[in-house]
Amino acid sequence: MIRPIIAFTTLLLSVSPLWAQTITGRASVIDGDTLEIRGTRIRFHGVDAPESAQLCQDAGGRAYRCGQQAALALSDKIGSANVTCQQKDVDRYQRIVAQCSANRIDLNGWLIEQGYALAYRQYSTEYVPQEDAARKAKRGLWAGSFTPPWDWRRGERGPSKAEPAPQVSSSRPQSTSSDCRIKGNISAKGEKIYHLPGSRAYDRTVVNEAAGERWFCSESDAITAGWRAPKG
Repeated sequence: MIRPIIAFTTLLLSVSPLWAQTITGRASVIDGDTLEIRGTRIRFHGVDAPESAQLCQDAGGRAYRCGQQAALALSDKIGSANVTCQQKDVDRYQRIVAQCSANRIDLNGWLIEQGYALAYRQYSTEYVPQEDAARKAKRGLWAGSFTPPWDWRRGERGPSKAEPAPQVSSSRPQSTSSDCRIKGNISAKGEKIYHLPGSRAYDRTVVNEAAGERWFCSESDAITAGWRAPKG
């Protein structure tokens, strides 16, 4: 009697978790890594695309809405096809995390391989090869400079590159005094944060004066103007 019980237990362990499900239907693109099918919000497994309002720089240094570009590319790729999503997990916002495909194409991997998104290594390394291919071919994001979406959500706005490049992010307008080197950045939540030379996020932070960001000559000037130091 022992052997059948062991065999049955092994079989149970090999079956997918009871909560896993497959969702198929016409999809609405919410952003570069999120879909909605029949009212169910689905986040792509192993993928992190730029946020909808995020700006990146192309090969010529021109700013463009990389998050919007990712969403439009995904929408075009899906077209009128049905999307099938295999659930992998549930995130902290109670969204289903899934691998999704359309016309037999893995949409998760396609987004990353085309350079519209990054492999979300914090949760999975499954799509690292696709990211490596995009970086090598300088496709999408990798053709220019950008802030990884996970850093952008924390308020960092300066672009970064996978390979050594001129420090565009640390340059200053010619009209700015050489003594005014403190960068005043405004986060996605509207928080005014200043970065001192040599601090962790300094080199990746770009001052967009058109958006209300500014340079400061001293830390006291920044504080007086309503900016604060980064947390942590």
